[in-house]
Parts: sequence; C-alpha cells; structure tokens
Amino acid sequence: MSITRDPEAIWHEVECAAYSADLAIWDELAAEAAGPVLELGCGAGRVALHLAARGREVVALDRSEVLLAELDASATERALEIETVLADAVDLGLDRRFAAILAPMQFMHLFATSQERIALCGAVVARLQPGGTFAAALLAQDAERSAQETEVTPLPDVREHDGWVYSSLPIEVRREPEGFVVRRLRQVVSPAGELTETTDDIRLARLSADDLEAEAAQAGMVARERISIAPTADHVGSVVCVLEGPR
Repeated sequence: MSITRDPEAIWHEVECAAYSADLAIWDELAAEAAGPVLELGCGAGRVALHLAARGREVVALDRSEVLLAELDASATERALEIETVLADAVDLGLDRRFAAILAPMQFMHLFATSQERIALCGAVVARLQPGGTFAAALLAQDAERSAQETEVTPLPDVREHDGWVYSSLPIEVRREPEGFVVRRLRQVVSPAGELTETTDDIRLARLSADDLEAEAAQAGMVARERISIAPTADHVGSVVCVLEGPR
C-alpha cells in the first residue's frame, strides 16, 4: 500500500497543526488591523484558516507548493476564501499593500543572518499600508535552555492517515555558533505493522526580541509592544513582537 498524501504535508500537519496557544493573538491583531492581512510562511494554513473562519480577509504566502495545495483544499472543504501566493517572503511578488503582516511560529528564526532579516523587514515595509502592523513570533529567551535542560520526556505528535500512523518526537536540541538545531525522530507504521524511522533536523537562528526590533528599525518600523505566550505541555513559550510601519 502506498502513501497517498505528500510526506511534506503529512509531517507538517503532524508537527504543527495541534498548536493553538497563539491563535487568539493573531485573530486580535487581524481584527485591529481593519484591512487585509498577509501571513508569511503559512504552511498548510493553521493560522490562515483560523482567521478566515472568523471573517478576516487573508492572503497566505509560502514557498512550498505542496503545503499551499493542502491549504487550498482545506479552504475549499470549509467554504472559506483564502488567497494563496507561492513566493519567497523576501521577494513577495505582490503589488498590493496590507493592513497587517503576520509571521507566526518560528518563521523569523529560519533566517540565518541579521542581513537576511533586515532584507525581509524591508520587503514587509514595502507591502504595509501606512502605519500598518508587522507582528512576528519568536522563541522566548529561555526556550532553548528549557528545551535542553528539561527532565520530562515530551509525548510524540501522532496522526493517522489511511491506516498509516505517523509519530514525531523531539529527541535533541543541539547548540551551534549562531543558533541551535532541533532533531526529531520520525516514525511511520504501515497498515501491515511495518515500522520505518528517520530523523529530521531544523536549524533555528538565535534571535531575541531586542535583536528583531533593532533590525526592523533599520527598515523604518518602530516597536509597539511585546505579547507573551506561555509554554504548554508540548511547546516552549514565545513572544510576539508587534511593530508599526512608517506612516
């Protein structure tokens, strides 16, 4: 029996879809913006679908064609209108402006250098309405240390699709000069009971709220507030930096 869905989409759902601690914050920011909202790194639509279901006008951008196809299918199934854009966040390829641009999860940590993040901030400013909002989630400053020092073994994220069972378990957080690497053990059990295992690494740059606000300032944005998101049983804490674009 073959796997009927693309593995990228399946693992994205397994590892990301269950997180909901931040959704109320993105909805509040979208409501305050009173205009169209652009989500960067939308993946399969965890945030975009939530916002659209609450009547927000959402444009969802990602560079993965597979994940955008998943989002389109989910939006159609739920009768939601979401415009999807296949593009890189630094080169948005859009000729319109937005009241708010959102970057949930660890999106900003995927940019390895300050120069890359400053370039992103410049692209954001170019697509914001005057005085528009840019909000980005960052790992809390103690998140890396907490993940390394915890004595509690986290439970794996598990999903079932067409008789196949997928499990993803974080097993290591490794320091690197400019950040850290999170390693996950991915296990798949076939309908016949056959087990296969692989590991997956994600590299995250070390980035504080102070750092991001300083980089955004170089693009003309000013810091407005920071919103804390408490850790959950399965996820470390984070902070949302809310910035305003030039008026």
